[in-house]
Amino acid sequence: MTNIIDRYGIQHACELRSLDLAEKTRSYLPHNELLESVKSNLEESNVDNVSVDSLISLEDQLETALSATRARKTELTMEFVKMLQEKEELLREENLVLASQIGKTNGGRQNNSPANSFGINPPETLPLLK
Repeated sequence: MTNIIDRYGIQHACELRSLDLAEKTRSYLPHNELLESVKSNLEESNVDNVSVDSLISLEDQLETALSATRARKTELTMEFVKMLQEKEELLREENLVLASQIGKTNGGRQNNSPANSFGINPPETLPLLK
């Protein structure tokens, strides 16, 4: 039970951080405009005219944009992993169904192919992902 509560606390903290990031990013420039602003402020001709406060503000905006991008990337990666796990489970179930169908069709019959009569076994399929 404590594990469930701990996981909930971690998930809730992550959700709060993502809401905080979303709130911050609303008041900031879009990413492409932010990059253009940084580029124009840091050109050699303009560097003397830029105040420390505006550079600090740009730095905060860049950090927030980077955090939001990382959070979105993590979210997409987790969704992709979850989708792959679901697909893996479906393939396992399908494999079990196919194996049971093969077992039913081969039932009590022996395979009397010429290769088996000489003691040669067909190649074994190797598991790809374990």
